[in-house]
Amino acid sequence: MKVRPLQDKIFIEPLQEDAKTKSGIYLPDSAKEKPKQAKVLAVGEGKIVDGKRQTPSVKPGDMVLVKEWGGDEIKIDGKEYKIVSEEDVLGIIE
Repeated sequence: MKVRPLQDKIFIEPLQEDAKTKSGIYLPDSAKEKPKQAKVLAVGEGKIVDGKRQTPSVKPGDMVLVKEWGGDEIKIDGKEYKIVSEEDVLGIIE
């Protein structure tokens, strides 16, 4: 399935962190933090401001930092993804 986000929305795949701590303790899903790093899979065309289209600052393939609780989580074929607004993206990881 292919997802094409609208306006300033960005379709991302959160990167899962290890379930094991540095000291070797395995954490249950309920104790894990939400992933903050993600890979951009698709971006919308941008929104129109003052009659001009503002395209998103990110592109597919970029690695980004996102707000922990921002966006909407969706599941496609058993895999978890998020659709976030450009405002939820804190920065690009280089």
